[in-house]
Amino acid sequence: MNDMSADKTNTETFKMEGKCPFGGDRVGGAFGTPPTLENWYPHRLRVELLHQNGLAADPLGPDFDYAAAFARIDLAALKGDIKQFLTTSVAWWPSDYNNYGPQMVRMAWHSAGTYRIADGRGGAGTGMQRFAPISSWWDNGNTDKSRRLLQPIKHKYGNGLSWADLMVLTGNCALEIMGLPTYGFAGGRLDAWEADNATYWGPEVVDMREVSSFDEMVNRDKRWRGKNGDAEYDLENPLAASHQALIYVNPEGPYASGDPQASARDIRITFTRMAMNDEETVALIAGGHAFGKSHGMVPAKEIGPPPEMAPMEAMGLGWHNPKDSGAGRDTMTNGIEGSWTPDPTQWDNSYLESLFKFDWEQTRSPAGALQWQPTDPNAPKTPDAHVPGQMHPLMMMTSDIALKVDPEYRKVCEKFLGDFDAFTQAFSKAWYKLTHRDMGPKHRYLGPEATIEDGLLWQDPLPERVYGLIDDADVAALKGAILASGLSVSDLAFTAYSAAATYRDSDKRGGANGGRLALAPQKDWPVNHRAAPVIAALRGVMAAFNGGRSDGRQVSLADLIVLGGCAAVEKAAQDAGIAVPVPFTPGRVDTTQELTDVEMFTWLKPVVDGFRNYVGDEFGQVARGVSPEEMFLDKANLMTLTAPEWAVLTGGLRVLNANHDGSDRGVFTNRVGVLTTDFFRTLTDIDLVWEKADEKAMGFALKDRATGETKFEATRNDLVFGANAQLRSIADAYAGSDGQQRFVTDFVKVWDKVMMLDRFDVKGHKRYAPMAA
Repeated sequence: MNDMSADKTNTETFKMEGKCPFGGDRVGGAFGTPPTLENWYPHRLRVELLHQNGLAADPLGPDFDYAAAFARIDLAALKGDIKQFLTTSVAWWPSDYNNYGPQMVRMAWHSAGTYRIADGRGGAGTGMQRFAPISSWWDNGNTDKSRRLLQPIKHKYGNGLSWADLMVLTGNCALEIMGLPTYGFAGGRLDAWEADNATYWGPEVVDMREVSSFDEMVNRDKRWRGKNGDAEYDLENPLAASHQALIYVNPEGPYASGDPQASARDIRITFTRMAMNDEETVALIAGGHAFGKSHGMVPAKEIGPPPEMAPMEAMGLGWHNPKDSGAGRDTMTNGIEGSWTPDPTQWDNSYLESLFKFDWEQTRSPAGALQWQPTDPNAPKTPDAHVPGQMHPLMMMTSDIALKVDPEYRKVCEKFLGDFDAFTQAFSKAWYKLTHRDMGPKHRYLGPEATIEDGLLWQDPLPERVYGLIDDADVAALKGAILASGLSVSDLAFTAYSAAATYRDSDKRGGANGGRLALAPQKDWPVNHRAAPVIAALRGVMAAFNGGRSDGRQVSLADLIVLGGCAAVEKAAQDAGIAVPVPFTPGRVDTTQELTDVEMFTWLKPVVDGFRNYVGDEFGQVARGVSPEEMFLDKANLMTLTAPEWAVLTGGLRVLNANHDGSDRGVFTNRVGVLTTDFFRTLTDIDLVWEKADEKAMGFALKDRATGETKFEATRNDLVFGANAQLRSIADAYAGSDGQQRFVTDFVKVWDKVMMLDRFDVKGHKRYAPMAA
């Protein structure tokens, strides 16, 4: 048989068998099917994470103005609709006690309760409870039903009401219909549009395909150091929750031990990491447990998969419960069953009264969870949530008994027992803080019920400006005075960047506004020491400008610090042969030490700031398996930088020498203070070779490949822009012969962006608000 006859025969055979003549008759994967880069190279620097939840994912586009859309909503009418819904039960998910209020308080609480002070991530600000992983945490069981119940209201008010705002407002309305006078509500939360694949929620990981019960995702084995009660017992940063897949603590105590004192230790650590003091902690626990009930009628092993693993026909709803109706009296969440109070839909003090009046003994729920009930059979009972006339013993969790046995928590409880009005105010204010902690400055607060007080230090208050703004002529004169003061381009750029560098978009804290670089604690941080003489000199410029003016215009130190940086960048660009105006938007004010919460601002102190080539002395002791460049990436994310912006800002700061100590590490240029592409050109020069300067590869020497002569010194925060493929491709874009003009233009843009990160008084509520022109 010749070749052509054989081909014809093979083709006919494949046709008869329904197969492709060239093979490949099976599909083994599609776009995104593992293995992906994370499987092949799990330790690579995931630079692409800087671009998640970006414009491409947002159906509303860059020009959508949420503040304007929210303003068109009649808030009173919206609240009326919510309150009507709260007392209108539906058959597919009936409300407990004919009131969805407690269920919605839990939803709002858990939306906000992911917040942690260490990096500002979590919280209610972007409605992340809708997405993985948070949506599918065990502690968020059935919050999917709460949001689905709210969907008609969301559709009625459209995009003028974000999911993030709706969840918090519904929690407020629930508290109000149950008798609590709330402290206020501010809109202004902008929804995220995709799952969070980057936030570090802890080192514990469980293959959910292999578990026999989905509550196995709740574990704590790697995040703690030492044992509960030991002097060295500690939770790793930046975490706040005591367990993976929980919002706060295990209500049964650590390892479901039923130990109230051990539970109290975990509560204090966890709530402190969520920026709550002891009084706020007691107010939130006691206040929240004044309402509703816990659900534990079905063993966890019988509950279906979470939303992210649910079958297609479930349409995003998880935790299928096979017992009878799967809802109502058969509901299952954390496994504990019962209510804390005799009247679970009424704000009163019966939670604390019962907790302290009775002794409590351990028992088990129908699901097998450890809980407590009164030893006195004559103690008040609580009604069944669905069966009229049926009564049950009161219930307490181990985390409730903890408030009674811990001496400091007990003092707060006794205070609230003796003064219900004080308790009411404390819970109302703590709830407001819980649900608004990540919203940032007052300029982001929308609506007639927003409460803004200088006494709320957690809002990082700024005083009102009581003088006129400087004009263009003043700006020009001040630039000249600054440059004539003898301050170097390097020092001015370093100081301006340092003022802005504390900003983190996670909770909208930090930034240059307020002039807090001159106040404790920031002025005392080692990374900022270089700024002290610059600030002193700028105070002189400010005094000379402001003194004796009769036109009412003045300049703040906060504005002057930023303006000094802008003047330095303009000069550095001009010295590079490119004349370019650097935008400057006045209006920053100077706050006071009294309006600065030193403890809360201390959390903003960097361990690593790669932009200033800073790695703190404590890094080697506190960093567990985290590299400086990973912390650098984390910082870039907190500052909302894209990968090109990250590279450009770093390259510019290096040639300006904005290193925290003024050293020449990473300053790959012989023209310091000139805005050139030398950093990128040197980094990608194939005639140079890098060698480790220490055993841990934290420092490096750049040597001539031919002669071995050392040219420059560097750190990991420099070399990452040549070692990482994505960052190196960006470096190549600026290192080429046509890169200089583009580099200067792009650096000025990102410089202005960083200086304006906290200027919500100017930017408004557009997610992609343009910087000042």
